[in-house]
Amino acid sequence: MSAVSTPYEAGGRTRQKQRTRDALVQAAKTLVACGVTPTIEEAAAEAGISRPTAYRYFANQRALLAAAHPETDATSMLPADPPAELAHRLDLAIRTFLGLIVETEAQQRTMLRLSLEADPVERAALPLRQGRAIGWFEEALAPLADQLPDGAIHRLAIAIRSAVGIEALSWLTDVARLSREDAVETMSWTAQAMLHSALAGHLPPAPVE
Repeated sequence: MSAVSTPYEAGGRTRQKQRTRDALVQAAKTLVACGVTPTIEEAAAEAGISRPTAYRYFANQRALLAAAHPETDATSMLPADPPAELAHRLDLAIRTFLGLIVETEAQQRTMLRLSLEADPVERAALPLRQGRAIGWFEEALAPLADQLPDGAIHRLAIAIRSAVGIEALSWLTDVARLSREDAVETMSWTAQAMLHSALAGHLPPAPVE
């Protein structure tokens, strides 16, 4: 018999089970937004669901919090008709991305903490570690394809991501004591500085083989 387990909600009365799971996830999001890192028991109480039932959906707190991460179905941080001017294009992508980060900061901080505490296998599965923002920044930088050598856009997108996101926001607000508005401006400025440096021929270093 296969050892692969089937999610509880995938078998029988799937609609009702999905509603129960959604209620637990929403309860966890609500608690995180209030500054609480909820246990499964706390999320179950918030949702009006019994503790044994909650554990059928989430084996542990980490699984619950990963499900409560503010996901986005967006495939781009650019508008439907993005500008051709490169600096403007990147600025739009950066500010849209940062808007999402600031709007869901409490959840983002929780996922950041989990990503630092998790073992390598768990860390790789967390939404914060999927690298989606790198793809969004690569799209914004796509007009550079004919100007930069192979792999340079990807390296530039990684460099920008290293300075733009919940990690940088946390440092800028907690350590540097900037307001969130000033932190966003600083991250946006840093992204533009990296772009200008790349355009001047100073590219991020290639990986050492």
